[in-house]
Amino acid sequence: MSRIDSLPPLKDVIEAHGIAPKKALGQNFLLDLNLTARIARAAGDLSGADVLEVGPGPGGLTRGLLAEGARHVLAIEKDSRCLPALAKISAAYPGRLTTLNADALDVDPLAHLTPPIKVVANLPYNVGTELLIRWLTPAQWPPVWDSLTLMFQKEVAERITARPGDKAYGRLALLAQWRCDARIVLTLPPEAFTPPPKVHSAVVHLKALESPRFAADPKVLERVVAMAFNQRRKMLRAALKGLVPEIEDKLIAAGIKPTDRAETVDLERFCALARLVAAK
Repeated sequence: MSRIDSLPPLKDVIEAHGIAPKKALGQNFLLDLNLTARIARAAGDLSGADVLEVGPGPGGLTRGLLAEGARHVLAIEKDSRCLPALAKISAAYPGRLTTLNADALDVDPLAHLTPPIKVVANLPYNVGTELLIRWLTPAQWPPVWDSLTLMFQKEVAERITARPGDKAYGRLALLAQWRCDARIVLTLPPEAFTPPPKVHSAVVHLKALESPRFAADPKVLERVVAMAFNQRRKMLRAALKGLVPEIEDKLIAAGIKPTDRAETVDLERFCALARLVAAK
């Protein structure tokens, strides 16, 4: 394995600091520094950006981000056992790494970051989707971040990037693709991790759009999509019954057949329906 810096291999770091991955924290460490550098490069040019990393663990991706030129990295790590390893990385890259020992769900990172901001993380499995939804639904758009480059279970990555008619197509795809360009940039097998998870993983890159693809009120769109997919096997005239009076007329006006099911309707028509519902 080629070296990306002067620090020890991650296997040695884990042994030296006694950082056995904890299932309760959703930890699966990626020890190959060539792979962590590839994930860092998938985020694009980091030289003029601050980077938010959640769940750095022993710091493999952190080292990749810094070696690829990130201006500054804010690493939020809940597991205090990892702090000594991260401190050594900070010493090797003076002034470029800040570590917070905290739960990412409880922290506002903006006090520690200066735009432009990129989020790059091998997210803990148990909080990954919740964090993604938070990043996709800020009070104002465009968001403070320019892009998200995130590792998920492959199944979740496919839900983010799915298209109408795909088995994985649903609320998460619509939420992500309404405001972002989303694509899978890397797929990793279980044996790339320590310990190996039971599933494949994938890295998704989401680039924030300046404005949503189609006009719609976010809360109305979420309500429409939630109702549609909560009963995804039903025809939409039944799944959306009670949403507004004369729902069949509004479906037709939005270019949707009342007999269609949610999994066949694209983002543009869901947004058209949300506008009609909001204008009732």
